[in-house]
Amino acid sequence: MKDVTLVLEDGTQFKGKSFGYDAPVAGEVVFNTAMMGYPESLTDPSYAGQLMTLTYPLVGNYGVPQFSFEKNGLPTFMESDRIYASAIIVSDYSEQYSHWNANESLADWLKREKVPGITGIDTRQLTKVLREHGVMMGKILMDDEPDNIPEADYEGVNFVDRVSCKDIIRYNEGAGRKVVLVDCGVKANIIRCLINRGVEVIRVPWNYDYTGMEFDGLFLANGPGDPDMCGDAVDIIRKQMSVSRKPICGICMGNQLLAKAGGASIYKLKYGHRSHNQPVREVGTNRCYVTSQNHGYAVDASTLGKEWRELFVNMNDGSNEGIRHQTNPWFSSQFHPEACSGPVDTEFMFDRFVEAL
Repeated sequence: MKDVTLVLEDGTQFKGKSFGYDAPVAGEVVFNTAMMGYPESLTDPSYAGQLMTLTYPLVGNYGVPQFSFEKNGLPTFMESDRIYASAIIVSDYSEQYSHWNANESLADWLKREKVPGITGIDTRQLTKVLREHGVMMGKILMDDEPDNIPEADYEGVNFVDRVSCKDIIRYNEGAGRKVVLVDCGVKANIIRCLINRGVEVIRVPWNYDYTGMEFDGLFLANGPGDPDMCGDAVDIIRKQMSVSRKPICGICMGNQLLAKAGGASIYKLKYGHRSHNQPVREVGTNRCYVTSQNHGYAVDASTLGKEWRELFVNMNDGSNEGIRHQTNPWFSSQFHPEACSGPVDTEFMFDRFVEAL
């Protein structure tokens, strides 16, 4: 293993060893407190441009499943067709793995997809730095290549445009009710949850004008980066809401885009929500759910239009976790109901959407 150094933008340095692809990389350093799910997280397009720190100390002990695909084109065990995170940072990488579904090691997978991975990092201290300062840009440098210094390609980048599909893709054709899914970086399990509820899914690029299409409902997917970079998507959502009362449901980035279409503004969280254990309360009830989340921005609920209300709130910091329209069947969640990996306590959000079609 080569010696590497993680350098944060404030000058803080962490020494470690490379166990993935040996190449320097730069990006936004974030942390995820989940205890499992690195195959799903690495292939989640919402991590595009980010150096993902896992706070759980032991990583790699259950290997990586085979990268296979179902007949409908969706990956069997992953959330997309490749790794989207720019790098993974762990405390203790396990070279030995054992799991009934394992096909290769995490290190072999990273090397094959040319994604750096570093171990031996004090991830507890790194997380403390990020919590106190907020998420920061960072660089992973190879100690034997001191002059090879990458530049971060993050600020002002429309990552949604980078990860969204470029052409229309259809799933479960002829099933009956049709749902247009706006692909901002959609996870495979979102599509799977819709297919399993007997609808046809029409997956369109993030900036595609679907308002002239025939469909029964609109679904706004998750995605990476700053939602303020997605003005075209917001304009199309507003156009759709001005001509139709058809049901609309959003998840994660979809929640933020729907809120922006409803007049709200977005702000960046200090260090984001990335975990399997975020407690969320449904407004107007005493029901609290354990949710899986992955986002760095939030809706400023105080700026919502008069026709909108909060649907969920985060019990840790009071930030918005979903919105709803008072009269029309338009609603969303900031958390991931499909939660792959993670808890599936809130999968009823898909049931609510399909019932409204």
